[in-house]
Amino acid sequence: MGIVVYRISLAPLSYLFSGEKYFPSDIGAQLSNTVPQVNYAAVPNSPNPLDLNNLNSLGADVYLTSKDDITKNPAWLTGVKPDASGKTNDAVSAAVIVNDKGNGVVDAFYMYFFAYDWGGTVLGITELNFGNHVGDWEHNMIRFKDGKPQHVWYSQHANGQAFSYSTVQKNGLRPINYIANGTHANYAIPGAHDHVIPNFNLPGGVLEDHTDAGFLFDPLLSAYFYSYNPTGPVFTPYPSSNPADSPAPAVNWLYFKGRWGDQEYPESDKRQFKLFGQARYASGPTGPGEKQLNRTEVCPSNGNRCILRTILVPRGGGEGSRE
Repeated sequence: MGIVVYRISLAPLSYLFSGEKYFPSDIGAQLSNTVPQVNYAAVPNSPNPLDLNNLNSLGADVYLTSKDDITKNPAWLTGVKPDASGKTNDAVSAAVIVNDKGNGVVDAFYMYFFAYDWGGTVLGITELNFGNHVGDWEHNMIRFKDGKPQHVWYSQHANGQAFSYSTVQKNGLRPINYIANGTHANYAIPGAHDHVIPNFNLPGGVLEDHTDAGFLFDPLLSAYFYSYNPTGPVFTPYPSSNPADSPAPAVNWLYFKGRWGDQEYPESDKRQFKLFGQARYASGPTGPGEKQLNRTEVCPSNGNRCILRTILVPRGGGEGSRE
């Protein structure tokens, strides 16, 4: 158990943007504020109440759809602002999942949940806001080899960035993670980040994320802890001796393959419009179990090159090396 605790305890320390309005949220509370739908219609005979123990009874085509009109900005979308220690009080807003792949290779995933994603603006124009969606799962991953941290993955929209562990900023042994305003994409440095082109992070452009050391968020203080076996797959909660010293959490919700938010609204919906093929309100994301927890490379397999960066600047192209 000692080495497991060590891997878990290296969870990145995150900083939310100083102007953030949508903070980390309680995972279970999302179920209280949504209703299961398929093709915009309520799923008949779905569990009532829906909770983390029975969520897996719903199919992969299900969208956990807001009971409220999200354009009215209901309070539950804003999540829980962390206290001075970085804890989201009365809200379990993270999940730590450890996959021992054998041969000394272990991947530790640190998943962060937000009730809402504000998608940002084009060229800073407020009226050109798109990519918003209910529910938001983002993550870091640390790959260990023979007990030593090797690389850190930062998820960003449809892709992300990987850095050598020795390269990233740290507080003690814990990597630093900067969470972008509204979109909650994860970055290794503060500042502006253009994300038009996957894997080519520039310090400014048409679609910018913004990060700074605003509010401390420590996921270890408000998390569920699990091991993962890809055969099956099987998730197993760690017992009460885990770092948070809490009872073993629910596990069935990790097998839910559906979406944690509304289905993209049709263009006939007065709330919706599209710009260059991008919707103002997009579909909610899949959950932790669908984030390639048994990936071969540090990066998920999505058709993009996996660059293992060794410098901390928002620069793309040739830095680092391919795994």
